[in-house]
Amino acid sequence: MSVTTVRHATLRDMLTLLESQQATKIDVVAPATAVHAREGLIELSGVEPAVDERGVTPIDGLYLPTAAADSQVAAKLDIPVRYLRKLREQDRLDLYDANVNGWLHGRPHPDTPAEPDTRQFLLRLFTSNTPGQAGVVRAFLSDRYGIVDNLDLLTAVMDGIRQADDQAQFRSCDLSETALRCKVYSPGVAALAPHFLRDYRNPFANPDLEAERQRVAGSIGSLRSLAAGEGQGYAPGSEPVVFAGFRFSNSETGHHALTLKPELVIQICGNGLTLPMFAFTKRHLGDKLELGAVGWSQDTLRKRLAVITAETRDKVGEWLSPQFLGERVAELEDAATTPISQPDKTIEVIAKNLGFSESERSGILAHFVAGGQLTGAGIANAVTSYSQTLPDPDRADLLDDLALSAMAMA
Repeated sequence: MSVTTVRHATLRDMLTLLESQQATKIDVVAPATAVHAREGLIELSGVEPAVDERGVTPIDGLYLPTAAADSQVAAKLDIPVRYLRKLREQDRLDLYDANVNGWLHGRPHPDTPAEPDTRQFLLRLFTSNTPGQAGVVRAFLSDRYGIVDNLDLLTAVMDGIRQADDQAQFRSCDLSETALRCKVYSPGVAALAPHFLRDYRNPFANPDLEAERQRVAGSIGSLRSLAAGEGQGYAPGSEPVVFAGFRFSNSETGHHALTLKPELVIQICGNGLTLPMFAFTKRHLGDKLELGAVGWSQDTLRKRLAVITAETRDKVGEWLSPQFLGERVAELEDAATTPISQPDKTIEVIAKNLGFSESERSGILAHFVAGGQLTGAGIANAVTSYSQTLPDPDRADLLDDLALSAMAMA
């Protein structure tokens, strides 16, 4: 089992993928003495097998760290993460092993002895179904991490959504090494935003830009048909309709808290304009775990999921409401009409201030031109349409969070 990155997946496809991953997950708390680096792999030794409904699963063996897990190894051992990544990228696995093992196990020296690490760590693993093939280390965490797995989280959030708004639909789901991210909207809660979307064209009518989006899989063109009848005289497919929506994300590998945040969904092209100032976060905190394979308490898990379901229900009830949508659209309308006379220079300054790369700056400019909207709103829409073409879902989500800041700088 490998860690799969997926963009724009359907809910059904994401559920299938998460169920397949669940079957190979093993969590183990191991002392530093049981953890070694060997040829760039993490080797576990002296760990008791896991015994659960799947039977007896040996844990001792070799595991390949993901890039995200490598960053956690570096953080836990106080090794510069860029240095550790460089050793792997340049195939200096001898130095990788020496650094990791040196800090884990020490190196006695007559003058300056290096003491071994006395901590214990939670390792979240995928076991291998192929004899002789290494498994995967997907997280290297402290022994106080509170687990909420993606599949359980998704089920709990779906329950909360059903309780609050039975019309709400999943737009798409993304999965990376570090997080599950899903987008939901309510086709029954819509508003017109004529100033924010004035003169805006679907940038994906440009075949090159649409090809970029298709390369990362999926499409959200179905929103157009759902908006039929909302336009009040606009050409079909061009109505300035905004739907109420929200996103939620979870990291079962310790990189992010559970997060819910509202977004506005643009029907013309499926852009999602997130509202991070309203975000709700819940950190993964737990009790100290015992050594060995971890059997997560079902009672504790049920209580955590019940809280998540209730919090989701409350947030969905608030965010997918006509009142909340109307207030947010009114705020957008007031800030959207700043004219942009020199888009290349404007976007260059915005890119520098917000830390966009050169390729991101170029891509956002291309989407701005294709969108045909020479205002501050055009900047925001260019950022959120360009993000749909990025293969990295974590980076795409961050760009969507920065869209309003980009519009304010225009």
